[in-house]
Amino acid sequence: MQAVNKARLQIHFCVLLWGFTAILGKLITLPALPLVWWRMLLVTVALLFVPKVWRGLRAMPARLRWAYAGIGALVSLHWLTFYGAIKLANASVGATCIALGPVFLALVEPWIAKRKFDPRELLIGVAVVPGVAMVVGGVPSDMRLGILVGTLSALLVALFGSLNKRLVEHGDPLTVTCIELGTGAVFLTLLAPLLPHTGPAFVIPNAHDSMLLLLLAFGCTLLPFALALVALRHMSAFGTQMVTNLEPVYAIVLAMILLGEQRELDWQFYIGVVIILSSVFMQPLLTRRRGEPQQTELLGTSESHSVVD
Repeated sequence: MQAVNKARLQIHFCVLLWGFTAILGKLITLPALPLVWWRMLLVTVALLFVPKVWRGLRAMPARLRWAYAGIGALVSLHWLTFYGAIKLANASVGATCIALGPVFLALVEPWIAKRKFDPRELLIGVAVVPGVAMVVGGVPSDMRLGILVGTLSALLVALFGSLNKRLVEHGDPLTVTCIELGTGAVFLTLLAPLLPHTGPAFVIPNAHDSMLLLLLAFGCTLLPFALALVALRHMSAFGTQMVTNLEPVYAIVLAMILLGEQRELDWQFYIGVVIILSSVFMQPLLTRRRGEPQQTELLGTSESHSVVD
C-alpha cells in the first residue's frame, strides 16, 4: 500500500476515534467537570512516561512553558463546555456545535495572528447562520442551553487553536500536549470551588466509568494523536483538513446507531447540520493556499481536530 493511501486511512481511523469522544461523553455517568479532569490527568500521566516529553520540557524556555500553560486553561474550558453541552443536550448536539469551530477560527485567527482579514472568511461565517437557526429549531426546548454551551466550546476551540498556531513551531507536539493538559487539570482543580455542582467536585469513578475513561484517554486521545502525527508526514494540509472535517459526521452517525438520538431530534436539526457542514467543507476550498506547512496545533487537545489554517 502506498504511503499516501495508508496515511489517508490512518487519518480516517483517527477521525472515527475522535467521533467516539462525544459518544463516550454521553455514556460516562460522571458530570462534565470530573470527566474532563480525569481525562486530562490520565493523558498527562501517560505522557510523563515518555522520555521525549521530559527532554522537550527541559529544552523549552520558561516563558514558552507559561504560554502553553495559559493555552491549557483554555483547552480545559473547551472540554468542560463540550461535555457540558453533551450532558445538557446529547452527543449529536455537542458534535454539531463543535463543527462551528473552524468557522470561529476563520473569524478569530486573523485578529490573533494580526494579519489582514480575508472577506471570504466572513462569507463562511455568514453561511452557517441559517444552519444554526435550523439546529436550534430542531431540538427540544430543554436542549437549547446545551446548544449555547456547545457554541461557547467551539469559540474556545478557535481561541486556543489560533494561539497554538502562533507557537506551533516552538515545541514538540507531545511536550506541548503534556503541558497543556497537565495545566488544564490543575486549572480545573482551582476552578472547581467556583463552579456549581452537587456533592464532591472530584470523585473516584465506578468500574463502568473507569473503563470508559481509559478508553477515552488512551483509545480516543493518545492513540489517534500518535497515528495522526505519522500520517501527517505523507498528506497535504488541505487533504488532512478535508478528512478531519468529517469528525462531526462520524459522531452524529455513531450517536444515531449507538444511542438512537434521531428519536430526540427534529428533521430541521439534520438540515441545519447539513448547512453547517457544507460551510465547514467550503472553508478549505475558499482559503486554500499553496505551499502551506502542515500543522498539528489541535491534535490531541480538542474534539475539533482541524490541523491546518
